[in-house]
Amino acid sequence: MGLKTDICRFSNPFCMQSNHRYCLKYYLCSQKLTNPMKKLTISFFNNMVFAMAFLFVMPSCSADAAESQPSNADAPAADNRAITAQQWNSQVKAGWNLGNQFECSAPGQDGESMQIGVFDNHLNAETAWGNPKVTKKIIKAVRDAGFDAIRIPVRWQCHITNPTAMSIDKQWMARIKEVVGWCLDNDMKVIINTHHDKWLEGRPYSQYKDENNQKLALLWMNIASEFAQYDYRVAFAGTNEVHVKDNWGKPSKENLEVQNSYNQTFIDVVRATGGNNAQRHLIVQTYVCNPDFGINNNDFIIPTDIEGNGNKYMSVEFHYYTPWDYAGECKYYFWGEPYKQYGEASPSNEKTMTDFFDRVASTWAAKGLGVVIGEWGVTDHYKGGQTDIIHENMTYYCRFLTSEARKRGFSTFVWDNNSFGNGSEKFGIFDRKDGMKVKADWILKGIMEK
Repeated sequence: MGLKTDICRFSNPFCMQSNHRYCLKYYLCSQKLTNPMKKLTISFFNNMVFAMAFLFVMPSCSADAAESQPSNADAPAADNRAITAQQWNSQVKAGWNLGNQFECSAPGQDGESMQIGVFDNHLNAETAWGNPKVTKKIIKAVRDAGFDAIRIPVRWQCHITNPTAMSIDKQWMARIKEVVGWCLDNDMKVIINTHHDKWLEGRPYSQYKDENNQKLALLWMNIASEFAQYDYRVAFAGTNEVHVKDNWGKPSKENLEVQNSYNQTFIDVVRATGGNNAQRHLIVQTYVCNPDFGINNNDFIIPTDIEGNGNKYMSVEFHYYTPWDYAGECKYYFWGEPYKQYGEASPSNEKTMTDFFDRVASTWAAKGLGVVIGEWGVTDHYKGGQTDIIHENMTYYCRFLTSEARKRGFSTFVWDNNSFGNGSEKFGIFDRKDGMKVKADWILKGIMEK
């Protein structure tokens, strides 16, 4: 078989296939790297493969063998039968974002920094933006409120111990695993992603494409290997809102090509790590997570999964603070036909939303892909004398959005940044500083009522 294939056979279940794209070493070594980077990468991989052999060695070299693997010592025991992405999403009644916690920059670090490497006091990043540490009680309170899935945004770049290998600080990884474990203990589904990794998100240009894909491959090799034996409640999302800094508008063809390459790299590398990752629910993103840049643009390409998977175990993610003039900008206080009588309302209405969701379904769900609305929400904004009716309208908006999404099998994850008040970016629902008291009951009511 040759040395390359013989090495790979210990670390992933796809190496015996004729297409070596699914061999992790072959994939990493085939990238267009500078010679120094390539030598360091190959050296790193050769060191890693012996450790990975103990995790992924299998009685046969087929994808089916992944099902028989024992769980990692710290992976909660559960049913390891794979479910499709559409099944995964349709089982989510209501998802919640653990916002402004693990995606924070380290204390004192510029949140826009592209620096990769351990930053001072990096292990306290989860409280750097003003929120308290995540606890078991926080996760249980979310579950008790009716949420059955949690999206955990994670910034990795300030916790990287070796930028050449994109190795992750062990204590940081242990902390992420701890919180994931609490979610699984409450029988909740989980999404883990890369979020606010600025070296990745902020440089969607051809000149950085190869370098970024190399780093992304190494990063996801490390993440996916840590979670390879976790059960199918855990899903991975490859990127977040990739965009040119301060430009949320229409992408260039170059920008889209870079996003497409990120999505393909993510799929290839995670699948190559084996274990339950062979058929794990993997989530790819449209550019800047704007759905319009996927369904309205033929340059957005669904990545190719491994042989036998087709589109069954992939979802497309977008974010939906729509209409922005109502949900985020605070230009309008009302949305929807029944509430026009109370004041000037957003031109967008119920038909706008349902027509759009139908287009999403026909574009992606009809092809066997899942659909994840990874973030959505309506910021709290009101004016004197109409606060109650404005909040009632928000309940209506939330109920309409989540019910229409559920009808089509989409999963939804409301954004909660633990910020309260009147104006933009006030997406808080539970007060994490006050015993998880619900401070936006109008939002919670809309989500939980069918």
